[in-house]
Amino acid sequence: MTVYIVAQLKFSERARYDRYQARFFDVFRQFNGKLLAADDKPVVLEGDWPRDKIVMMEFPDAASANAFHESPEYQEIAIDRKAGAGRRRADGARPALRAGLRRGLSGRERRLFDRF
Repeated sequence: MTVYIVAQLKFSERARYDRYQARFFDVFRQFNGKLLAADDKPVVLEGDWPRDKIVMMEFPDAASANAFHESPEYQEIAIDRKAGAGRRRADGARPALRAGLRRGLSGRERRLFDRF
C-alpha cells in the first residue's frame, strides 16, 4: 500500500538546510520515492501556519519509506536538515484526513505512519 510522508518545515539555519537539500535527491532516488510537492512559500487559505515549507513524498509501501528514513545515507544528510529546519509531525494534519490516510494500513505501516 502506498505511504505518504508530509514534512512541514520551519527554517532556523537556511544554509544548513540548503546543504541537506543539495544532497537529498541522490539519497531519495535510491528508495523508489516520488516527490509530489515541495513549496517554500505555500499559500495558506485558512488559519495560521507558522512554517516555511511543505514537502510531500510518496513511497510504494511502508518498507520503502522506512528503508529511506532509516538508511545510513539519509541519516548522514539529515543532520543538516535537523540543524537547518525544525519539522512538524504528520499528526498535525486534520484528524479526518489523517484517519483516512491510515485506513487500510497494517499495524507495522501504521506505526511508521505515526512516526511522521
